[in-house]
Amino acid sequence: MRSPLAALPASRIREVANAGLGRPDVLAFWFGESDEVTPLEVREAAAASLMHGETFYAHNLGLPELRRALAQYVSALHAPVEVERIAVTSSGVSALMVAAQLLLSAGDEAVAVVPVWPNITAQPEILGARVKRVSLHPHQGAWRLDLQELLDAITPATRALLVNAPNNPTGWTLSRVEQQALLDHCRRTGTWIVADEVYERLWWGEGPNEAIGQAAAPSFLDIAAPEDRLIVTQSFSKSFLMTGWRLGWLVLPRDAHGQSLATAGKLLEFNSSCAPVFVQRGALQALAMADDFVPALVARIQAGCATLVQGLRALPSVELAPPQGGMYAFFRIEGQDDSLALAKRLVADHGLGLAPGCAFGDEGEGWLRWCFASQDVERLRLGVQRLTWALGL
Repeated sequence: MRSPLAALPASRIREVANAGLGRPDVLAFWFGESDEVTPLEVREAAAASLMHGETFYAHNLGLPELRRALAQYVSALHAPVEVERIAVTSSGVSALMVAAQLLLSAGDEAVAVVPVWPNITAQPEILGARVKRVSLHPHQGAWRLDLQELLDAITPATRALLVNAPNNPTGWTLSRVEQQALLDHCRRTGTWIVADEVYERLWWGEGPNEAIGQAAAPSFLDIAAPEDRLIVTQSFSKSFLMTGWRLGWLVLPRDAHGQSLATAGKLLEFNSSCAPVFVQRGALQALAMADDFVPALVARIQAGCATLVQGLRALPSVELAPPQGGMYAFFRIEGQDDSLALAKRLVADHGLGLAPGCAFGDEGEGWLRWCFASQDVERLRLGVQRLTWALGL
C-alpha cells in the first residue's frame, strides 16, 4: 500500500458517530446535514426518471439540460458563466478530487486555509502533493484570517490555493477585499485557486447580490475573469437537502480550446464515468425550485443558528462567536482540551452527538462542531440542556 494512503487518518467524526449510531436516545448533530428530507418534488422527479427506464449511462460531463440549468443558476448569482465551463460530478467531494487531479502531481505544493473539512487537505496528499497549512486565528470565538500570512505562504512554487469559504467548521468566510487581494496575488505567482463554495447560499451576512434577491456569500466568480486560474467546486447537498444523492458540479476556467472541460471529462470517466441520470433529473427539479426553496431553507437554518447560539452563549464556560453562514457552531469549553475524548463522553453519558474539533486538523483541537440545521429547534434546546448537565452547570 502506498505510504500516503497508510498515513491517512480515519474520520474522527465517524469514530464518534459509530459510538452512538443505533441509539434512539442520541441527539445527533455530528454530520454536516439537515434533519429535513429532500423536497417531495425532487424525489418525485427522480422516481419518474426511474419509472421511465432512465437507468443507463449518461454523458461524462452531465446531462446537457442540467449543465444549461446550472450555468443559468450560477450566472444569476454571479458573473455570467457559459455552459462550456460546467461539469457535473458525482458529489461535491468528487468535484474536489477531480480539481485536485487536474492540478496536482506528486511533489507539488498546495496551500490550504485551515481548520477545514479534512477531505480538502487529504486529497492532495493522496496524490503525493505537499500541503502547507495556514491557520485562521480565533479571537473571542470568532475565526479570522491573517491575510498577509496567507499571501506570504503563496509563492511561485505554490501550485494551488485551497480555500473553503464559508468555512466548515468555523463559519468564517472571505471578505471581498480579501478575495481580491488573493486573486491578484495568485495571478502574479501563477497559482491556481480551488474555491469550495458549497455553503455560499447558507449565508445571512452581507451578500454581494442581495439587490436581485439572491443573497450569497462573496464568491471568487464575482471578481474573476473567465480565463483566470480558478476552479469553483459546488454541491447539491447543503442548499437543496440532497446529501445522500451525491451530486455536485465544477465551474472551470474558459480556455481557447476547451482543454479544461475536455480534461475534466476524461477524469470523470476514470473516476465515476457519470452521475446517475435519475439523480440529475432530481437536481433539475431542485434548480427549478431554487428561487423559493433556498431562501426558505436559509431562514429555517438561521433560526436554528439563533436558537443554538443563544443557548450556548448563556453557558459561562463556552466561547463562541455567532456565525454568519454555514450550518455549524464551532465552540470551545473552558478546561476541555481533548475534543475527541469530550465528544465520546458526551455521546456515551449524555446522548449528545457532536463532532470533535480535532477532526478538522490540529488547529481545531479543543473545539467542538455542532450542526444547527434542524427543523425542530426544540431538539437544539434539549441538546444545550444535555450539555449543561454534562458540564455540571
